[in-house]
Amino acid sequence: MNLHEYQAKELLKRYNVPVQEGIAVDNVMAAEEAYRQIKNDTGNNFAVIKAQIHAGGRGKGKIEGKDQKGVAVAKSLEDVTNIAKNLLGGTLVTIQTGPAGKKVNKILVAQDVYYPGPNDVKEFYLSILLDRTSGQNVIMYSTEGGMDIEEVAHNTPDKIFKEYVHPGGGLQGFQARKIAFNLGLSGDAFKSCVKFVTNLYNAYVGLDCSMLEINPLFKTSDEKIIAVDCKMGLDENSLMRHPDLAAMRDVTEEDPTEVEAGQYNLNFVKLDGNVGCMVNGAGLAMATMDMIKLSGGEPANFLDVGGTANAQTVEAGFKIIMKDPNVKAILINIFGGIVRCDRVAAGVIEAYNKMGNINIPIIVRLQGTNAVEAKKLIDESGLKVQSAIQLSEAAELVKQAVA
Repeated sequence: MNLHEYQAKELLKRYNVPVQEGIAVDNVMAAEEAYRQIKNDTGNNFAVIKAQIHAGGRGKGKIEGKDQKGVAVAKSLEDVTNIAKNLLGGTLVTIQTGPAGKKVNKILVAQDVYYPGPNDVKEFYLSILLDRTSGQNVIMYSTEGGMDIEEVAHNTPDKIFKEYVHPGGGLQGFQARKIAFNLGLSGDAFKSCVKFVTNLYNAYVGLDCSMLEINPLFKTSDEKIIAVDCKMGLDENSLMRHPDLAAMRDVTEEDPTEVEAGQYNLNFVKLDGNVGCMVNGAGLAMATMDMIKLSGGEPANFLDVGGTANAQTVEAGFKIIMKDPNVKAILINIFGGIVRCDRVAAGVIEAYNKMGNINIPIIVRLQGTNAVEAKKLIDESGLKVQSAIQLSEAAELVKQAVA
């Protein structure tokens, strides 16, 4: 589950991680009031206005049809008003959103951290995630932070450092000091960085994050280390332990069909193909998608109905798949182990009858417990549903349907 920047920063503050302070708002009047409050607190006329969407690249992205970037510096109340008007309700297109972009429903009015002082400011990069190859958490960091970190990783990978942390032992003091040293820090900034990294790692573990990225990790002119931006992903399997975090979910940032599928406990991921598929079991679903490609089609989705498929889940799956106008055929591939094939066949028939006339070919392949009985049920139903027992048969029928 992804969080917005303003949500992630509030969580980091629970772990004493210093962040760029800001106020999230959803209308222009509230943005103006937030600016007045930040100006009063900091004594600085400058503020940073940031679009809040679940995607990176906001600083380089632009609002569709306008020249407004997703992150902009305001030097006055008038600037705040104009930027807020341009951002709110607009569609922000970034390198990560693709051409469709994402609608901006909230913005963050944040303090300016580039204020003058006795020392130079500096931007770094730091992230924490799980390295599945080593079975350890890894802290990735670089002296070259900011908007072009992808280019740094591609062109100069030697500037990306990695520090592995065993989950059972936790981050050790010498490791935090090593990170601060490799970032070239000294004095108060060094001490602040050691404390920052330690608290950030505690947040990563305590919140059950799947990914935590700070870019830029910022050294201010008075030697403070703060998180200017934060991208946080939570492990959905852990949300049972964090009901307060689950309540932060913003479904408006997610694909509507995936949200609907979740309401029926369906594992659904939308793709760009022309053959919808409904399968029980993730492994079989992957094999089915491979078979669709080998037969000349392209999978339109990944849909795992689980081991307890019934008429209700089959009907819900049908409706979700058919919302995609690109779907030219549907392949249902069920292996009857926990669930009997004849029960699934009955569910398919019931769902088909409820939904009325379906104008695209439907191929049903049932194998396992009561597969023969299931095929007989479908063949005698009078519906325009083609049945198969072997996957090769189903693939051939898909090929014909796509052609």
